[in-house]
Amino acid sequence: MKKCNFCGRTEHQVKLLISGVDGCICEDCAVQAYQVATANGYGPEAKKKPTFETKRIPKPKEIKAHLDKYVIGQDEAKRYLSVAVYNHYKRLQQPADDNGVEIEKSNIIMVGSTGTGKTLLARTIAKMLDVPFTIVDATVFTEAGYVGEDVESILTRLLQVADYNVEAAQRGIVFVDEIDKIARKTDNPSITRDVSGEGVQQGLLKLLEGTIVNVPPQGGRKHPDQEYIHIDTHQILFICGGAFDGIERKIAQRLNTHTVGYNSVQNVRRIDKNELMQYVQPQDLKSFGLIPEIIGRLPVLTYLNQLDRKALMRILTEPKNSIVKQYEKLFQMDGIKLTFTEEALELVVDKAVEYKLGARGLRSIVENIMIDAMFEIPSKRVKSFEVTKEYAQKQLEESHLK
Repeated sequence: MKKCNFCGRTEHQVKLLISGVDGCICEDCAVQAYQVATANGYGPEAKKKPTFETKRIPKPKEIKAHLDKYVIGQDEAKRYLSVAVYNHYKRLQQPADDNGVEIEKSNIIMVGSTGTGKTLLARTIAKMLDVPFTIVDATVFTEAGYVGEDVESILTRLLQVADYNVEAAQRGIVFVDEIDKIARKTDNPSITRDVSGEGVQQGLLKLLEGTIVNVPPQGGRKHPDQEYIHIDTHQILFICGGAFDGIERKIAQRLNTHTVGYNSVQNVRRIDKNELMQYVQPQDLKSFGLIPEIIGRLPVLTYLNQLDRKALMRILTEPKNSIVKQYEKLFQMDGIKLTFTEEALELVVDKAVEYKLGARGLRSIVENIMIDAMFEIPSKRVKSFEVTKEYAQKQLEESHLK
């Protein structure tokens, strides 16, 4: 009587028995054998080693055109970002050169007040990229051994975005937000250990320049028995952004020191006191609290302008995901057509300029205006609702935003 040479069951105990030269195998054992072979890299459905290939390189003008759809103004920062990302793509596809010419990466630091669009630029550019892109917040990092996150968790998040494809992660882009929050807290190092300021900057040095880092697969703290993933950061582009609140005073102090000389009066007149951020230099970042070593590893320095009334009005209405369009969509889902009068929008812009919160201030002001309407109107049988200046003014007064 024939029987399966793997499980020992007879031909009467199985549905199918496949005969070979010197033995037989039943249908259950055949399925298990196929699964074992596939898991070990054999067969048509075997899991192949993931590879990473970049697609067509978008030109800098194409990248900037994509950013223009979502971000108003900030042409200078967009140009820097577009060129940096384009060059990063070219570095990834750089062939071996017999002359020994190797293109170095140009990490970027963006300086701009809150609400000017630093994080929005990063999120927007992430949507069009063919390389892994992640945004991390520098405020949570502390020096190794202290409560908080280690700087290596940056690479853990990049790995997660790349589905743990190490080759893809090693060619990714990291946006480090709130970089100004890890500035040196004091110029006197003898008082106390600066574990969330200078200590984090020291930990970032090697990541920015390029090194092989042992990364815990699931994040968290390292411990001796843990298996690590080794990531080479030489090909990872780092883009840093920060508000650097108060750096204008550092810039003004530096500019005012150059008042001695024949043409000092003309130089002072040329300075735009309302837009001091455009004169930012690496020495201003050093005065603010970044250590010289980390400034040297962020060679490209760009700035974001403070938003004026015209820019704020365009932000309210023009971008694909503008604030007004978002609220119109919310009401449209209830079958209600929402409209804003020009005077109501101008009132919102005036309040945003008054509070000096940039584009983020627009959202909070519109939310205060619309909260009662969003609460009441879905329960009413209305087809349209118009927000006038009088209605907006009344709602702001009730919410104490006079």
